[in-house]
Amino acid sequence: MTEELNNQTEELNEKDLVENVEPTESEEVTETVEQSTDEKSTEETNSDEVEQMTEDMIDEVKVGDRVKGSVVKIEEKAVIVHIEGGKFDGIIPISQLSGLRIENAEEVVAVGDEIEAFVTKVENDEEDGKYILSKRKVDELSSFEDLQKKKDNDEIITAEVKEVVKGGLVVDVGLRGFIPASLISNEYVEDFSDFEGQTIEMKVEELDAEQNRVILSRKAIMESKALEEKQAVLDKLEEGQVVTGTIARLTNFGAFIDLGGVDGLVHVSQIAHHHVEKPEDELTIGNEVDVKIISVDKDAERISLSIKDALPGPFETIEENFSIGDAVKGEVKRLAPFGAFVEIGPGLQGLVHISQISHDHIGTPEEVLEPGQEVQVKILDIDKEAERISLSIKALQEQTGSTNDYDKSYIKQNNYSQQDVDQDAPTLGDMFGDKLKGFKADQ
Repeated sequence: MTEELNNQTEELNEKDLVENVEPTESEEVTETVEQSTDEKSTEETNSDEVEQMTEDMIDEVKVGDRVKGSVVKIEEKAVIVHIEGGKFDGIIPISQLSGLRIENAEEVVAVGDEIEAFVTKVENDEEDGKYILSKRKVDELSSFEDLQKKKDNDEIITAEVKEVVKGGLVVDVGLRGFIPASLISNEYVEDFSDFEGQTIEMKVEELDAEQNRVILSRKAIMESKALEEKQAVLDKLEEGQVVTGTIARLTNFGAFIDLGGVDGLVHVSQIAHHHVEKPEDELTIGNEVDVKIISVDKDAERISLSIKDALPGPFETIEENFSIGDAVKGEVKRLAPFGAFVEIGPGLQGLVHISQISHDHIGTPEEVLEPGQEVQVKILDIDKEAERISLSIKALQEQTGSTNDYDKSYIKQNNYSQQDVDQDAPTLGDMFGDKLKGFKADQ
């Protein structure tokens, strides 16, 4: 009996022990509240830290900073940009969007575009704070760096002419570039208006970032190409060739012919077979003409040309217009001690030997003739191969006195060289005319 009571007591004690170990509902609530309080405290701490971090980031956005952002709105005269890490939005005035003159901000940016800009002003107002930005300054800095590299490497730039202004052209090279009138072309240009809207090639002539100065040159490109073309033409030209060129300009001593990048000179004496007083009497600027290359000095870039040598010679067709025995009108062109040179057609001069000038004895041709005088002459002989014509004035005149035989003694007396004589040497026909007709050599 006593043993059963002891056993029951032990079972009760064990049950009480177990009940005492399990937590009550009140304890669980208390623990939950405490846990919630700890979590709230942690969240408040984190929020304070984020706010502090944001404040720290805001403090770092200052004038002169280069910031990134995205375009959120485009207004008539400004663009609104959301700045990464900034407390306020940024505003870019339309004047600070581009170095070029624009009427509408949408010409440069669109909503959603990611851009970079410099902070030029901070308006730190809690209710209406904002950053004043300049995209233009970032673009100019980047463009100057890029242009400097191109200038150092002598690179060619392609850009559009945005505007024609007094004194030159405005082009878009990432910023406002200027081509002065003197650097537009290596040739004279009277009207620059045709360049507006064109995309042209140019090189950087001068850069000054501090003065925001960008000077470009189209002329440098044209000169470089002209040199290449000139060398290519020079390499092809050979003496004796007949080529086609354009009359570029006229001077008192001749004409310059453009052969396609290089000019050659036609001396006034090489313009025509007949005498030319002034080049403009025969030639017109802009006309095409065939020329024969007389000589080429490729090192000195000098080319001598002839127009008359590219034309049929007057002696090639002389038989179509003149025959031996014809009486024709001519003009005395020059006088020599041994006779007079008379032109009977363009490029056709014949010699009237002194013995064929008059039936009367004369000491010099000047006694009866003068340059420019018009005379009637008889054609005694035509040597087509040697290009010589023998003429006579007295053959058409009535004889009034004795004749005089041809004598070479005057040559030595007057110190004329044999070369002078050979150049226009008279033929037997010049000296004796018809006297030799019927003459037969002794058998």
